[in-house]
Amino acid sequence: MKGRQLLIEPLPTGGHAAALMVDGRLEDLLIDPDPSDPTPRPDAIFRAVPARPMKGMGGVMVDLGSGRTGFLRGPKLPAPGRPLLVQVLGSAEAGKAQPVSARPILKARHAILTPGAPGINIARSVRDADRRAALDSLGAAGMAGADPETGLILRTAAIDASDELIAGDIAALLAEWSALAATGEPGLLREAPGARAEALREWRAPGDPVREARSALADAGIWEDVDALREPEVSLGQGFLAIEPTRALVAVDVNTGGDTSPAAALKANLAAAAELPRQLRLRGLGGQVVIDFAPMPRAERPRVERTLTQALRADGIDTNVVGWTPLGHLELQRKRARRPLASALRT
Repeated sequence: MKGRQLLIEPLPTGGHAAALMVDGRLEDLLIDPDPSDPTPRPDAIFRAVPARPMKGMGGVMVDLGSGRTGFLRGPKLPAPGRPLLVQVLGSAEAGKAQPVSARPILKARHAILTPGAPGINIARSVRDADRRAALDSLGAAGMAGADPETGLILRTAAIDASDELIAGDIAALLAEWSALAATGEPGLLREAPGARAEALREWRAPGDPVREARSALADAGIWEDVDALREPEVSLGQGFLAIEPTRALVAVDVNTGGDTSPAAALKANLAAAAELPRQLRLRGLGGQVVIDFAPMPRAERPRVERTLTQALRADGIDTNVVGWTPLGHLELQRKRARRPLASALRT
């Protein structure tokens, strides 16, 4: 099927699985964890109580309530025992505290509220000068009377949205933040969005068909694709790449396979660079990523790196290309924005 399509399927024990298909290919995947799993999920907001700073680690452990802990890093750390609002930044490795931020943000389809980061900003994808000016005026009107230290970002989805929808999102976010900022006991204040809500908020564009059904993903063969993601190897035509997470890092190996042509290494490396962000996204992998490309001359590295950078730009998950090592590996630092697929799957 050409074009974009959203598929949403309820899971037997609760929650949903959501898939984004583009031209018949699986582009993104979200699966709610088992409801019995108490692990804080990315974007959840807590009222937390900090302990004493941990010397040498640049951060402090915070009590999230109900036996849960987080780790807050930063140059300025809060006073011990003084409650504050924190937001879970991403998934943590097994046995480690969840990384949290002391600057929560609230997202809606058309707008993002940024307490502590004042100003009105428009998504760079909005390039029409008249539309940018109109959105700036709409944002200013919506934020009139709000805390001057609270900022607003109007998202790409606001380009074609009505003024009423955008103003409604801004008002709802301000009301929610006002309720969150009230004093109270430590604990969970705002659940992370489920797979269904996040998919509709982040993926849906005007005109995109959405199919919600008990077997929506099964009918499209998505679960077979998910099974394939359990395996390390990904075909690149004659070559392949292998993605293997370890406790310390994600190791990626690029191989030319049966291709013995003079340009085999470059072809495999370019294909791997274009495909890797999608594979990391679908597998929910982040942290340190080390890529062992097929042997190639140094002169070809910039071309491969540009291809990877372009693919990462469209990926949507913060990833920093750190650079090449003396052994010829390329290192990335990627936000752990999601739980690894292996832990998200319930069977």
